[in-house]
Amino acid sequence: MSTSLVVNEIYLSLQGESTFAGLPCVFVRLTACNLRCSYCDTAYAFTEGARKSWEEIEAEILRLSAPWRETPPLPLAGNALHRLPVVEFTGGEPLLQPGAAVAMRALCDQGFTVLVETSGAHDISLLDSRVRRIMDLKCPSSGEVDRNRWANIPHLKASDEVKFVIGTVEDYAWAKKTLDEHQLARRCPILFSWVAPLRPEQRHSSLKSVPDGQTPLSLQELAEQIVADGLPVRFQLQMHKYVWAPDARGV
Repeated sequence: MSTSLVVNEIYLSLQGESTFAGLPCVFVRLTACNLRCSYCDTAYAFTEGARKSWEEIEAEILRLSAPWRETPPLPLAGNALHRLPVVEFTGGEPLLQPGAAVAMRALCDQGFTVLVETSGAHDISLLDSRVRRIMDLKCPSSGEVDRNRWANIPHLKASDEVKFVIGTVEDYAWAKKTLDEHQLARRCPILFSWVAPLRPEQRHSSLKSVPDGQTPLSLQELAEQIVADGLPVRFQLQMHKYVWAPDARGV
């Protein structure tokens, strides 16, 4: 296969988010993103990286997944059988690179469970149907709410997931309204994540500012509001930030 990708890092860790949280996962972090969300914690992937051939990428994924090679597929998310470790393409924004879809399909052909974390600003229908798409819908405090590609919603499958990253009262109200208007919980699992505040040294100069007039929402307030409103969503933490330093790379 002639595909090559600009790769920021490839590493083995535990999946920190989604319905696959806690499982061994090989992360393929691709370089570049065309959004500048106010809370972005991987701004180093905007520009850092090197072009690698598919053969190099595949070899590293196989090397990292070797300890599980004799482990039979297990019934995990949705009771489907999944080979460990799962493989996730993230960024940056993986769908900016056309070769990413080709690479994901190749890994599906090899029997891997493949996840992709995408901003929701790009066409998800181009991906192989076996790829599990974890798609953001950007809330107002991100500064990128106008970039949501609403045409993606009809393409969502039961195996996909929609994530709202929520940091303000206004974000929560927007997410709740969007959830209802598009009947998203009938389509796939819904994730509500809290915005972990960035320290000054973590904040990239290119990130958008939170729009004026928004009221911060604490982690506890978000959890309590979900319960009070009886929302059909999964509250999630970024598990890896509680195990390792919040700004640690390669975890």
